[in-house]
This record gives sequence, structure tokens and C-alpha cells, in this order.
Amino acid sequence: MIFKYINKKEWSLVAVCFVLVCFQVYLELEIPGYMAQITTLLTTGGTVEQIMSQGWPMIGAALGSLIMAIFVGAVAAYIAASLAHRLRKLQFDKVGSFSKAETSKFSLASLITRSTNDVTQIQTAFAIGMQVIMRAPVMAIWAIVKISNKDMTWTLAMAVAIVILMSTISVVMYLVIPRFKIIQRLTDNVNRITEEGLTGVRVVRAYNAESYQEAKFEVANEELTSTNLFTSRTMAFMLPVISTVMSLLSLAIYIIGAILISAASGFELRLELFSDMIVFSSYAMQVVMAFMMMIIIFMIVPRAAVAARRIEEVIDTEPTVRGGTVKESPEGTEGEIEFRNVSFRYPGAADSVLENVSFKAKKGETVAFIGSTGSGKSTLINLVPRFYDVTDGQILVDGVDVRDYELNALHGKIGYVPQKAVIFSGTVESNVNYGDTDDKRTIDDVKKAVAIAQGTDFVEKIENGYEGAISESGTNLSGGQKQRLAIARAVCRKPEFYIFDDSFSALDYKTDKVLRKALKKETSGVTSLIVAQRIGTIMEADTIVVLDEGRVAGTGRHTDLLESCEVYRSIALSQLSEKELMG
Repeated sequence: MIFKYINKKEWSLVAVCFVLVCFQVYLELEIPGYMAQITTLLTTGGTVEQIMSQGWPMIGAALGSLIMAIFVGAVAAYIAASLAHRLRKLQFDKVGSFSKAETSKFSLASLITRSTNDVTQIQTAFAIGMQVIMRAPVMAIWAIVKISNKDMTWTLAMAVAIVILMSTISVVMYLVIPRFKIIQRLTDNVNRITEEGLTGVRVVRAYNAESYQEAKFEVANEELTSTNLFTSRTMAFMLPVISTVMSLLSLAIYIIGAILISAASGFELRLELFSDMIVFSSYAMQVVMAFMMMIIIFMIVPRAAVAARRIEEVIDTEPTVRGGTVKESPEGTEGEIEFRNVSFRYPGAADSVLENVSFKAKKGETVAFIGSTGSGKSTLINLVPRFYDVTDGQILVDGVDVRDYELNALHGKIGYVPQKAVIFSGTVESNVNYGDTDDKRTIDDVKKAVAIAQGTDFVEKIENGYEGAISESGTNLSGGQKQRLAIARAVCRKPEFYIFDDSFSALDYKTDKVLRKALKKETSGVTSLIVAQRIGTIMEADTIVVLDEGRVAGTGRHTDLLESCEVYRSIALSQLSEKELMG
């Protein structure tokens, strides 16, 4: 199933390798013939010159076989590495196109395992398997043909050895193959628990839960280890069986040869039988070696096949959110967002999260959303950039249904700040000047965006300032600093719309107020959608949409809602006094 990802150039190299493998096997199978000739010369008093006349070609065959093996190994490694590179890229690109629905289908730990461990399984299988899969059957068939004209008693002994080997391989594969899929699933589980322990290390320590996490990890680790041990021990059982079969086969060949030689009459016939015994023994070992190589195939290919299916599962998953054809908005409608009777339910859920939500934001207006936890605020604004698609209704951006836009065109209109600030490893500048238009913005644009986000003071205190290093996930920044950089990133993009998903929660009231004032002044004419828990953050919004259990409980300005919407009033009074609300 992975072969379709090999390109034409690599298939050409595979064909060349097959020819070279055949030539390599031919050279190896010529060596026993030279050995037989040398044995005959030694027993009949041949001269050194006569012996070397057979010895030099034998050495040449051995060296030729070695050169072919090195070349085939190098080419196999190249193709395997190229294939692994391609599979990682295909998975990364496909995951990047997933909506939240597809991302939820695969856990983060599983996606990481599939793009690392599973790809490594494929690479290893291809690098080793390409040499062995080509070589083993060619060698076995060719060696059997070479000795097919020898005494049938020897052939029968070898046939018995082959039956024993095949029976052993079949039993072992029956026991082992089903567990390879289990191993990959258990690897996902170990990665998931490790990730949880690392990302939540502060909570673990704060609750003295180290022993709980260790016990949880130990269970998963023990399950993976025991399954791996079972497969390893079962596979290891084949090696002593093969070694025993090889030894017994050699013994049988010599015993049969001794019987045949003792029963033969005449020196020449005995010498011929002795040479045949040497040749047959060598070819028989080649056949057994071919089966040993096949065991290597059976050890790596089944697990690689499981990995291949898991990789293809990701690559073949089609995103439910697909782009349309519209690249530009109609003139005169820029900056407008409208929800028309929008309802939404998560995939597989029985109940809707949002029902019949309608509102309109004109250019330059600020529309805020507030409501109790779980009322659907974040879900609502995540429908605009199409992280999910609506179940019913329409969302119009500049008068066009969001489903009709090309995804790049739609996302290019939006400056998005998520609920949890996402910071990338790099520098302050690379985090703020981020995205598909980064080459169109200068360091001055970055500095202005940081200033609007009230981040100048802390950025200039970082060593090297805007070129200062930012750790993975911004671990060397506080929560408020990360939020301000995330806001600066959206501002630097100079979008048509801002989406702030509770993006001011880590800021103190003073910074929050100053930042919103700067935003309003410097980004006038840009439409903003704001989700907030604080009444103080949204009091000055042009429109406030109050959500209650997925439904619109009220719409209007702050003062109007205090009088007309009980849900809004109860939230407001829980945060501020009557005097503060009216002042």
C-alpha cells in the first residue's frame, strides 16, 4: 500500500537493484562449483597453478558479490530515506488541512507516533526488506535448480528441512502478527501519558501526584513491554530452530554421502559423489540461508504493514472542511460579518451547541459575546474561520458564505487570537511577524504591533530584544506576555476582522483597558468579534450578544441589556457594583 508513494526514479533504481541482486546471487552460487573443482584437484594431486586457476575466479566471484551487495544496500537506504521523507511530509501537510473534527478523530500522541515511529518502521522495512525480499526467493529457487539433478535422497533430506522451517515460520507468524497492531496502539498510549505528564508537570507537582502519574505510566509501559517481549521471544524461537535444522541437514547430507560413497564402486565414482556432496552441502546451506533471510522479512514486514495502514489512514482521511472558489470579496461589502440562523452540533453529538444564532457586524464595529461557561461562545467564533462548519444556517463574510471562499482567502481576512495563546519557538519578531504575508511586513510593523498590544516594555527587557529567543510554547514568558504577543501577531497581520477568543483574560484590568483603547484607536475601521468573561472588557462594544445554553438570550448595548436581559444583568452584577456598571 506504500508502494504508490515511490516515484518513477526510485522504481528505476529498484529495477536496477533487482538485476544486480540476480547477478550477485549468480556469483554466490558459482562459488560452490569452484570449490568442487578445487576439492577434486586437491584429491587427485593437482598443481598449484591448476588449483589457482579455479581459486582466482572464486575470489573474483566473492568480491563481485560483495560489491553488488554494497551498491544494493546503498540504493535501498537512499530509496527508504526518500520514502520516509515523503511520508512524513504527506502526513504533516494532510494534518495541516484537517479541521478540528478530523484532529479529534486522531489523538495528538497518535499523530506524532504515526509520523515518527510508524515512518521509521516503514523505512527500516524497506531498507532491509528490499535487499532480502529480492535476494531470498531468487537464491532459494536458483539453488534448488542447481541441485535438482543430484541424488534424490539428499533432495528429500532438504525437503524435510524446508517443511520444518515453513511450519515453524507459519506458527510463529500466526502468534505474532496480531500483536504488532497492539504494539502501535500501546506506543500511542505511552506517548499520550508522557505528553500529559510533561505538559501538566506543574499541576502534577502542585497536587503531589507524582506517584499517581508514575503508576499510570508504569501500567502503560508494562503493557507495551510485555507485548514487545512476547513478540521478541516468539520471534527469537525461530533462530535456534533454524540453527538446529541447518546442523541436522548438514549431518544428514554427510551421513547420506558416506553411505553412497561406501556403496559406490571405483575411485572415480566415489570422487564424483564426494564432490557432489560438497556442492550439495553448500547449495543446501544457501537454501536454508534464503529461508533465514525470509524470517527477517517476516520479522519486519508485518509490523511495517501495520504502520503503513496507520499512515495511510491519516493520508487518506479527507477534510470535512473544503475550500470554495471565491478569492476576493465583492466591492463595498468589506468588513461585514453576518450570522443567519446558525446552528451547530459537534460530530457524533446528539444535542446542538448553538441554535438559531443571528446577528450582524458592520465594518469597524465591535461585537462582543458573553455568557456562562459552556454557553457556546468560543464555538460560535470558531465557525467564522471554519475550524468547524455550521450544521444549519449561514455565516456571511463580506456578503459571501464562508463555505464559498478559498480557505487561504478567508483566513487572510482574519486576525485570530485563540483562548490559549499559541507561541512558537523562535524569536519575538518571528512570532509577531507570522504567516503567509511575513515578507510584506518590516520590523517597524512588528514594533508598532507590539506597542499596540502593550508589550514594548517586556520585549525590550528580553536579551536581544525583538531578536530575543522564545522557547517552545513560550515557556520563558508569563501568561500575560504570551497573550500580548498573540494579540500583536493579529495586529501585525492588518486583517479585515479581529477574532479575540477570551484573549484578555491573563491581563490585569489596567493593561486590559489600555490595550483595548490602543486597539480601538490604531485599528479603527476593522471589525472585531470578542469573547470575554469580564464585563469591563465588553462594556463599550457596539453590540453585545448574550448566550445562554447555545441560544441568544439578548442582543444590544451594555446599558440596554442591563434593563432588558436578566442573564446579562446577573453576570454583570456578579462582577461589578451597580454604580460601576452605570458609570
